[in-house]
Amino acid sequence: MTTTVLDLQRFKEEGQRFAMLTCYDYPTAQVLDEAGIPVVLVGDTLGIFVLGYETTLPVTMDEVVHHTRAVRRGLTKALLVADLPFGAYQASLADGVANAVRLVKEGGAAVVKLEGAEVELVSTLTSKGVPVMAHLGLTPQSFHELGGNRVQARTEKAVLGLLADARRLEEAGACAVVLEAVPSEAARRVTEALSIPTIGIGAGPHCDGQVLVSTEMFGLSSGHQPRFVKRYADLRSEMAAAAKAFAEDVASGGYPDAEHSYDWEIRPTE
Repeated sequence: MTTTVLDLQRFKEEGQRFAMLTCYDYPTAQVLDEAGIPVVLVGDTLGIFVLGYETTLPVTMDEVVHHTRAVRRGLTKALLVADLPFGAYQASLADGVANAVRLVKEGGAAVVKLEGAEVELVSTLTSKGVPVMAHLGLTPQSFHELGGNRVQARTEKAVLGLLADARRLEEAGACAVVLEAVPSEAARRVTEALSIPTIGIGAGPHCDGQVLVSTEMFGLSSGHQPRFVKRYADLRSEMAAAAKAFAEDVASGGYPDAEHSYDWEIRPTE
């Protein structure tokens, strides 16, 4: 059965915690779908983990649409969410609406996600039938404005501001709110105040759902990882070992052997 926006609301009401993972390609989409992950996100993090950019800022609409279409083809059950990248809605409301519709129409996204307290855009999109997932706390598209990758909402005033933004987004029609890099207590207060689900990433255990970047969770990434990332596998090492074994087999003549060759008799041409 395909997960819907209504299911997210039901999860919240029934106290059923749920997982969301990022995904950027067709084969990974198939794996996550088979694993029963209910929500899959084509995040603008594809810029860092797939395209090799230093930040998410260079990611374009064309790139997000391209990857969303690939992921869409690999899913049969999961709810597909896709990010509006930086520049897709900052210039005007009309840009935001047009790009969100494009993600749904061309990319096949069921929900669009956007950063910040963009209440007017959320309200406009939901009134036009486009489900929206909001994103508060650390918003990577505002990396420099927020002072880098630092925990947000660390004062009572900031927590009250976070609460106010979350309530305004709920009233505007958002179907869920991602809370990134905020103290557990702040996330708890927001989660309890809202009737829509919260999804945490570095926001502690009290959110209704949790999201991680699959590349980091699978152990495919290198370099520094945020404190909240838990590696559930070390696929980077396994892939490197497999590639090395293949190279050694080729060098020694061990591959291809008879099992992996077409040993057919060549018949004379008649």
